[in-house]
Amino acid sequence: MVTRPPGPGLRERKKDQTRSMLREAAAGLFAERGFTQTTVADIVAVANVSERTFFRYFDSKEDLLLPDSVELFARIEEAFRARPASEGALEAACGALTDAASYFAASSLTALAHPLGEVREQARAGLTRQVAEFEERLADLVRERLPDGTPDADLEAAVVANCALSTARAVLRTLRNRREAGLPVEPAALLSRAFGILTGLGTDTR
Repeated sequence: MVTRPPGPGLRERKKDQTRSMLREAAAGLFAERGFTQTTVADIVAVANVSERTFFRYFDSKEDLLLPDSVELFARIEEAFRARPASEGALEAACGALTDAASYFAASSLTALAHPLGEVREQARAGLTRQVAEFEERLADLVRERLPDGTPDADLEAAVVANCALSTARAVLRTLRNRREAGLPVEPAALLSRAFGILTGLGTDTR
């Protein structure tokens, strides 16, 4: 008999539902009134929760411009575990982030390209915090993938995770600069190209 791991408990499901309700309420209000004209009080009124509840999930309304960190890392983790066993740790990490690019890049660009400078800077700072949190979690995944007996496995996992996510940050910075310069942007293609550069660094003989 196969024993399946238990799913999320009732408390976790309720927390997920509340977070989703707040995001949905905010998205509707932002579309109807605009970001600046929407207050936290407006959002909680539509979601039918208290402001105290709102601040359990988000530090500010600017955080609602960012991807949901729980869902985002779940997507990355799922993609990482689905990578072929024949891939090395760095290749698997880059592949997982590329597989999740449609969600990651689109959500991040929404925040980074917001027309209000102050909002954009706050969203950018929030995204930086998210990436820092992902780094440690991604390092744990990478370490699980390393062969038994790998020397300094903790260090190798940390380096792989740092390199992969630093490359993702470089892509976001390049996308922002190109967008502000009026140049065409292709997030998924640029992310794939950046990871190609990263994985090829050790073999570059120029």
